[in-house]
Amino acid sequence: MDKYGLIGYPLEHSFSKEYFNEKFQNEGIDAQYLNYEISNIADLMEIINTTPNLKGFNVTIPYKEQIIKYLDALSPEAKAIGAVNVVKVEHHGNKVYLKGYNSDVIGFTKSIEPLLERYHKKALILGTGGAAKAISYGLASLGIETKYVSRRKNIAGLTYNDISPKIINEFNVIVNCTPVGMYPNVEEYLPLPYEAMDSHTLLYDLLYNPDVTQFMAKGAENGAVVKNGLEMLLLQAFESWDIWNGKK
Repeated sequence: MDKYGLIGYPLEHSFSKEYFNEKFQNEGIDAQYLNYEISNIADLMEIINTTPNLKGFNVTIPYKEQIIKYLDALSPEAKAIGAVNVVKVEHHGNKVYLKGYNSDVIGFTKSIEPLLERYHKKALILGTGGAAKAISYGLASLGIETKYVSRRKNIAGLTYNDISPKIINEFNVIVNCTPVGMYPNVEEYLPLPYEAMDSHTLLYDLLYNPDVTQFMAKGAENGAVVKNGLEMLLLQAFESWDIWNGKK
């Protein structure tokens, strides 16, 4: 039986295992998708070495950037972004060959594009990790200027203390790429001037558990258009399957 899985920590929030195993069952595919919850990326090689029928895996927080040093090759997109969320595993004799891809970009851009209006020209990206890099790359491909927001001062970005109503008005697309508000910490949210938002504001949360995060709810209260990351997850899952099966 072929094995697939998810590398990350923690993984209690993830729907990938349920999605793929349901797909395998419905389509009569002799395969299994497992959660490989590891507290250190160095444990990855033990999984690779002890799972000879592993064909591929997804990568989530906090390892999308750390995993790169363990890979033999990167797709052009993954190399440009500097983050990987899909790995294809190939066996060449005794040698295991790992190639990294990024399906976050296609999942995100296909998901957000229908919501974009002509007045959406600039975006704030909350977070600076691997997912944030993919989102910045995707928004740039859609012609949108981006700026990162983080808790600590960064030369190229802003801190949450810098975000004024004027900035919210100018950067009216805001994408949350942090785990703040994710189950089980559903009451948490990032400090933004939500009262400055209106119907021209688009809030996109990469989180999908819960369905409506506090970030989304507070924006919606002021008229913002909001969307969670479930469609993005499904789109990138389709892309992952195509990668693992040689269609990419």
